Amino acid sequence: MSDAETIERLRRIGWRGAALPGGGLRLARVVAQHRSGYELYDGENLFGAQPDGRFLKRGLDPAERPVVGDFVEVAAGRPPHIVNVLARRTVLSRAAAGERYERQLIATNIDYVLVLTGLDGDFNPARIERYLSLTEGSGAQPVVLLSKLDVHEDATARIDALRARLPAGTPIHALNGKDPASVALLAAYLQPGDSAVLVGSSGAGKSTLTNTLLGTARMATAEVRSHDSRGRHTTTHRALLQLPSGGCLIDTPGMRELKLTGEENLDLFADIEALAEQCRFADCGHGSEPGCAVQAALGSGELAPGRWRSFLKLHDEREEQAATLEARLRRQRGGRPIERPHGHRGQRERD
Repeated sequence: MSDAETIERLRRIGWRGAALPGGGLRLARVVAQHRSGYELYDGENLFGAQPDGRFLKRGLDPAERPVVGDFVEVAAGRPPHIVNVLARRTVLSRAAAGERYERQLIATNIDYVLVLTGLDGDFNPARIERYLSLTEGSGAQPVVLLSKLDVHEDATARIDALRARLPAGTPIHALNGKDPASVALLAAYLQPGDSAVLVGSSGAGKSTLTNTLLGTARMATAEVRSHDSRGRHTTTHRALLQLPSGGCLIDTPGMRELKLTGEENLDLFADIEALAEQCRFADCGHGSEPGCAVQAALGSGELAPGRWRSFLKLHDEREEQAATLEARLRRQRGGRPIERPHGHRGQRERD
């Protein structure tokens, strides 16, 4: 096969490069990771591979290891070995659970983050805002999907309320994940060369939607609990799937904990930041201070209390995570002063 044909085959699965690697190396995309190694796909063949020894070194930042969505250079052998991870054009990540700060990559080289939430008891605007906050710095575009339209036909009020709460221009689609005609609208985000990652709570309907997009019952599904609409984790690991539409979809397990990394700008709440700029005092705590524009907006109904509480929670978490990240980086650099991570904002002073 010629280089031009190989490049075209790779472009169909999301590669944006212009030249193939030399030295006898093979280019492929990580589609799954298991304890026994990685599954790779080159646009034609699916094959297993092991990571090079340098990826297994103790103390190596997990973000430097191959993850689902990566394009990697592979050396021939039995088995083949991943020797290099190509530069990532987009990265979706979160802070890993636990007290010790660690950045966990969810998916890379993606164009869209499909945030799926059920219109049943799973519906939670604050959780959607958290997903969108995590998406901000990824380089990918968020798309909000509201599933289970078939059991909540009168969902207009919830959808309208969510549109009013999220930034203008945020795509929001309500659909029935079991109905191919209903999910056909997602074709716009899943064309050849497009890559999307599907995220949401367990029970939101990710596996059901994935099966409909695939046109076959490939992913296991399960009924949700009646009292809270939550489900069991039927998806146990991230997997990249090529769809009949030509696009690539990364399905993920349900996420119980969505910790910010400390690098978010929280542009999702730009309206609240703008209100805070109008307060009489630069160090306004937005409580009982005179001339507080935020409290005035809450009193008039311009700012919804739920949105204000969500902002406070995410803002405080972002600041705490940013401080933890800064301390970690300082230790790594022997205590030398460092610049604040991108997106971390200090207190602003009024001119």
